[in-house]
Amino acid sequence: MSEEAGRTSARISARFAVWPGRPYPLGATWDGEGVNFALFSEHAEAVELCLFVNDGRHETARIPMRWQTDQVWHCYLPEVRPGRLYGYRVYGPYDPPNGQRFNGHKLLLDPYAKAIQGPLRWSNAHFGYRVGHKLEDLSFNRTDNAAFMPKARVVESAFSWGDDRLLRTPWHDTIIYELHVKGFTYRHPLVPPGLRGTYAGLGSAQVIDYLKALGITAVELMPVHAFIDDRHLVERGLRNYWGYNSIGFFAPDARYSASGEIAEFKTMVKAFHSNGIEVILDVVYNHTAEGNQLGPTLSFRGIDNRSYYRLSPEDPRYYMDFTGCGNTLNMQHPRVLQLIMDSLRYWVLEMHVDGFRFDLASTLARELHDVNRLSAFFDIIHQDPVLSQVKLIAEPWDLGEGGYQVGNFPVGWTEWNGKYRDAVRAYWKGEGGVIGELAYRLTGSSDLYGHGGRNPYASINFVTAHDGFTLQDLVSYDEKHNEANGEDNRDGTDANLSWNCGVEGPSDDPAVRALRARQKRNMIATLLLSQGVPMILAGDESGRTQGGNNNAYCHDGPINWVNWELTAEDEEFRRFVQRVIRIKQNHKVFRRRSFFQGRRIRGGDIKDVTWLKPDATEMNDEEWQQSFARCLGLFLAGQGLEEFDEKGRMIGDVDFLWLLNAHHEEIPFVLPKSRVLGWQVALDTSYGGPAPDPGVVITSGTYPLQGRSLVLLREAAADGRAGPGS
Repeated sequence: MSEEAGRTSARISARFAVWPGRPYPLGATWDGEGVNFALFSEHAEAVELCLFVNDGRHETARIPMRWQTDQVWHCYLPEVRPGRLYGYRVYGPYDPPNGQRFNGHKLLLDPYAKAIQGPLRWSNAHFGYRVGHKLEDLSFNRTDNAAFMPKARVVESAFSWGDDRLLRTPWHDTIIYELHVKGFTYRHPLVPPGLRGTYAGLGSAQVIDYLKALGITAVELMPVHAFIDDRHLVERGLRNYWGYNSIGFFAPDARYSASGEIAEFKTMVKAFHSNGIEVILDVVYNHTAEGNQLGPTLSFRGIDNRSYYRLSPEDPRYYMDFTGCGNTLNMQHPRVLQLIMDSLRYWVLEMHVDGFRFDLASTLARELHDVNRLSAFFDIIHQDPVLSQVKLIAEPWDLGEGGYQVGNFPVGWTEWNGKYRDAVRAYWKGEGGVIGELAYRLTGSSDLYGHGGRNPYASINFVTAHDGFTLQDLVSYDEKHNEANGEDNRDGTDANLSWNCGVEGPSDDPAVRALRARQKRNMIATLLLSQGVPMILAGDESGRTQGGNNNAYCHDGPINWVNWELTAEDEEFRRFVQRVIRIKQNHKVFRRRSFFQGRRIRGGDIKDVTWLKPDATEMNDEEWQQSFARCLGLFLAGQGLEEFDEKGRMIGDVDFLWLLNAHHEEIPFVLPKSRVLGWQVALDTSYGGPAPDPGVVITSGTYPLQGRSLVLLREAAADGRAGPGS
């Protein structure tokens, strides 16, 4: 610490009573009488607590934190109350070649901040080195950045939860809806204008009623941890809209708050729970917003760079980057593990969220260079009595070598199944040689999850997600159209497995529009009827388009906001999605808790699952490999569940026959003999084909399976009528 800084601290801090306080808990903790401040830094030489007035513009005190216990710097201020803004200055060597990047001229955010007030205003002052200097890693930047920094805020954690608790909806009964807090509500006509784009707007009755009517059981919120917009995006008039750029792992991002209070987020969660809908957070613990060695010094880098980040063993001035975002958090350090676990527990115990989706989760499992499924991260979560009981979803890949780990996460984890997405897209696009792969995906991906005690619901099935085409764009574009991103259309994947149905982009051709509508019905019905947990991208049920942009991460505008002005076609498709969801919810044969065995049921003459050719004979091993095969049938024996309810009673269901035809021509499909009265049509995505009336019982013969269509038949009820939601 400089002599001048020391004199300033002594002069200003005299206005405050300062007690030693405690090293635990980390962060700023209001106890009803004062606030305890605690900050971990293993290599710091001195730490100052900086206090600000409510507008965050004027620093009123710099208080030396003279007490240190087990590498935690701490003090207690009996006069400080909730609402006080603060930050830290941390002093030590600035020695990038050895991984040290301390700079006391930089105001730093508390990694444990529960609320963060004010935006980050970009300035060269945020960088530890002098920007533009030839030796950027070695040139120390003495410019103070406090005027441009957001500030942490002391919070009052009390909230009237009443009898609210985690819903714990069983995985096999879960239907996930991935949404963006702002994008889902910003144009909603029934949400009050002042609440659009906020937690309060998302938790409003109008939004929740819509989700309940659709049949959703869980919303998966794209990142709400406090994040920043990258400088290069801001300078081009863009934003980091998706939010995968975290800087605060405890604080709900303030840009989605109408009130500026964390109670608003809690109220939203409570409203969802009251209506039977779980809240899952998409969390980004693999990297931070500070980027690589040329990035700003905002928090972790200035507090203890060597502890928080994975540095290159050969040259510690550089960062190991498994994420493509410049840095990787150091999961090998116990204090970094503690930070993540404390954050997760905070969101469960204090904010009542029901689970997490971990972005680039393979990064969290890397012990050295390799992905290790028995890493400390998994061990700690599995033994934790809180976190082991919530929903855990992995995005099972990162950008490092060996990072694609679909199917390899431990028991207790579910995974975004990228192989499901690719197989379903390829099949309905009309590609040959994929029916063998498709069969695994429709039945829960036993080849990926049928080992080590996992179940079909380990597979989070999706056809679209925030990253990539929407469902409407998947059937409207052969190529990505990312020109608006400002990267000459080089960003975003080229492997979309999409098909524009004959015309690139919007079309007024009735035949093209009809085919696109059918393809959407095919894919959404496939998604919802497959074993495993379906995830729907927000707006897919109502025709949302991004104009062919498959990497719309940087647009806070209409390209990403859900459009609630629906056409008649959009309304029709939404009703179709509702109908398929009701079928899934009303029939346990589509929500199995165990894998099909392909065995005969209790000594009978039928199997729990049978794969059929169009002539109603069973598929053999050789026929699975035929490149021309694009049609198949799946017989699901309702009496073959062999599962039990909570009271030990056998669960049964009706039989279903699921027919799929990705060929462009009609295929007559011979119907197997029904065990009861015959078959009734539950779904036919061809709409307008010669499908019988749903009330008609088909006892024998062939079904005219139209080109590029999906049909679901169910055994007829005893009175000849299909049941509700059948």
